[in-house]
Amino acid sequence: MPLAPATDLGLRFPQYLSRILTAHGISASASFIAYELLQMRQVLYAKTVNRSVVGVMNQFVFLAERYRECGEADDPLALSLHLSETPCSPLYKSTISPKSELKRVVNEWCLANSSARLASDVGQATDK
Repeated sequence: MPLAPATDLGLRFPQYLSRILTAHGISASASFIAYELLQMRQVLYAKTVNRSVVGVMNQFVFLAERYRECGEADDPLALSLHLSETPCSPLYKSTISPKSELKRVVNEWCLANSSARLASDVGQATDK
């Protein structure tokens, strides 16, 4: 996704994220995508106080440039999917890669929300 113009990045990003999540096979969890997009209605930009976040971002920029130079991923969507398989130091103690972490987060969200729906359904059934 092109970052410029930055003035409407917050409006464009949710649409692009939806495409990325669908490309990762999250479309079966459409309610997860809808929930995430709803959470993005309000945008706030701030500096990070965590220097390792900047370091990881710089590593991804470096890798993206190398992949493009080698012709491995010319399309931004393909590049994003390729980068999602890259081991990432903040995830070393858990899922290792952003792709695996995404799968874990979606599964956790789906379980929590199916449990909440089940509890709500049971509560409604017992109220009758």
